Amino acid sequence: MMFIKKPGLIFLISWALSLNANAQSTDFCGKSNTSFQAGEKLNFRVYYNMGAIWMNAGEAVFTIEDSRMNGHKAYHITGDGKTMKSHDWIFKVRDKYETFIDKKTMLPVKFLRHVDEGGYTIFNDVTFDHDKGTATSTNGCFHIPDCTQDVLSAIYYARNIDYDQYKPGDKIPFSLFLDDKVYNLYIRYIGKEEIKTRYGTFNAIKIQPLLIEGTIFKGGEKMKIWVSDDKNHLPLRISSPILVGSIKVDLMGYEGLKYPFKGVVTEDKDNSDNSN
Repeated sequence: MMFIKKPGLIFLISWALSLNANAQSTDFCGKSNTSFQAGEKLNFRVYYNMGAIWMNAGEAVFTIEDSRMNGHKAYHITGDGKTMKSHDWIFKVRDKYETFIDKKTMLPVKFLRHVDEGGYTIFNDVTFDHDKGTATSTNGCFHIPDCTQDVLSAIYYARNIDYDQYKPGDKIPFSLFLDDKVYNLYIRYIGKEEIKTRYGTFNAIKIQPLLIEGTIFKGGEKMKIWVSDDKNHLPLRISSPILVGSIKVDLMGYEGLKYPFKGVVTEDKDNSDNSN
């Protein structure tokens, strides 16, 4: 999924999202949630291409529940991803990511990463103390800058950004804590366009995240992400070349949205596996 050191479906979904003079350093600080609510559920399908044919390779589901963590009212967000059983013999993936986001600050309180990818397993439990500027993981205690996000909380925080305030080419910076390291990344705003996916055609906001080079993705801005141009800011499609072939991730279903979905131009729920 994006800036990972090991492959995984949740990172492929995670529009994981160098500072520059045009960016506003407060964009990932101090915002309240206006785009999602407890009860939301998003379903995605992952496709892989190594030539002319797109193959249905996996799926992922993201859910939001109300919770409490360390005395904080929180959103408990879970992302579960897996390869299709027909592809398990090639590379079996069973990934689960969880974040608990403080409802008041929209910053992560706890992050859990449990992945099994081709026999390579990781379990990491991270507790954030933003007042002290620390993240304590399974492997130790680390210093973090203000407003640091985890890989899952960053996705949901970014849904609250007002992209209308940007010009094409502007960067939106943020700090991310992953694998016991802090990364200074950014999202580049590209503009608005209509995007046709397997689920339908939508009015969309197009962005490109800075990626950390890993075993699947090259570093840079090669990944493209489209989110719905409405109050929900739903991820609609992620597209990226990888070291061998390319991947495409499409939103295939949603429920429990905070607002009526107004980004739809046409909706096709009786879709097939033929690529658009």
